[in-house]
Amino acid sequence: MEALPEKSVDLIFADPPYNLQLAGALHRPDQSLVDAVDDEWDQFESFAAYDAFTRAWLLAARRLLKPTGTIWVIGSYHNIFRVGTIMQDLGFWILNDIVWRKTNPMPNFRGRRFQNAHETLIWASRHREAKGYTFNYEAMKAANDDLQMRSDWLFPICTGKERLRNADGSKVHPTQKPEALLARVLLSSSKPGDVVLDPFFGSGTTGAVAKRLGRHFVGIERDASYVAAAEARIAAVEPLDEASLAPLMAKRSEPRVAFVSLVDSGLVKPGTRLFDKARRWAADVRADGTIAIGQESGSIHRLGARVQGLDACNGWTFWHFEEDGALKPIDELRRIARQNLESVGA
Repeated sequence: MEALPEKSVDLIFADPPYNLQLAGALHRPDQSLVDAVDDEWDQFESFAAYDAFTRAWLLAARRLLKPTGTIWVIGSYHNIFRVGTIMQDLGFWILNDIVWRKTNPMPNFRGRRFQNAHETLIWASRHREAKGYTFNYEAMKAANDDLQMRSDWLFPICTGKERLRNADGSKVHPTQKPEALLARVLLSSSKPGDVVLDPFFGSGTTGAVAKRLGRHFVGIERDASYVAAAEARIAAVEPLDEASLAPLMAKRSEPRVAFVSLVDSGLVKPGTRLFDKARRWAADVRADGTIAIGQESGSIHRLGARVQGLDACNGWTFWHFEEDGALKPIDELRRIARQNLESVGA
C-alpha cells in the first residue's frame, strides 16, 4: 500500500482477518470436521497484536483515500467492534453500519449460542467534514422497488458454481464473499471509472465485480495461490456495456420542473384529462396547473393522495395522459420539459 500514490483511491473495500480465535477443531454432531477458518493469516497472539495490525493497515488506507472517497470494512462479532473503534480513533466518520443477513448461515453445532447468521459492514468517509462522497441513492431506491434501501441486506453465503474450488474439491479461499454483496457495495458508493482498492484481495471477488461493473481496481494479496485463482477468475469476466452501467441520475441534481410549467409551455393543455394507470380515477387539468375531480381540486400530488386515501403520492408517476389510445405517465412530459430547459441553458 505504501507504493500507491496518496489520495488516489475512490473506494476501499476491506475484508481483513477476523481473528476468530478458534481453540481447536470444530466437529458436526456426526463428528465430521467443519471446514472452518484456521489459516495462519487469521492467527494473532493477542488482541493488542490484532489492534496494532488493524491500526497500521487503516492508516495506510486513509492515506490512499481521496477526500471524497469512502471505505467499507466487513467483519464478524470477533473483530468488527475493535475495527470500528480504531476507525473512529483515526478520524474516519461512520456513515452507516450494514448488516449482511445470510439466508444460509452455518449452524451452531454445539448448541450453546445463537446461530451466527450475519456479518457487519462499516461504511465510513475519510473524516467528519467530508463532502461530495458518492452515494447513488436513486439507483438503490429504484433497485428496491422505489423504497429506500435499508441497512439490512439479505444475501446467501457463497456456494455452488460461484464458489472457487481446487482440483480436489476443497475451497480455494475459506471466506470468499458473494459477488452480489460486492455488487451492492460498488453500485451504491462508486461510479463507473472509479478506482476501487481491496487490500485483502483473497480470491478476487472485488476485482471480478469491479471489472464487470466498469470500475478500475487494485488488489493486494500475499498468498500466491489466491493470486493465481483471482487472476484466472477475473480474466474470465465480461464487462457490462456502457448503457447497462449508466448511473440513475439523482433527482436532486435535475432541473426542478413544476406541473404548471408544463401547462405554461403547452406540453399539457387546460382541459386535458388525466387518469391513473388502471383508469379508476380521471382528473381534468386546469389553467393554473392544478387538477380537478368534480368540485375538488389540488396539486397532482395532493389529489392523487386524496383519491387513494394516502398521506402522500408521487403525482408524476400516478397520473397518466392518453396518447394514441395508450396511457403514459406525465413524468414523460416532465422529462421533455427538462430536456428543453437544458437545451436552452446549453
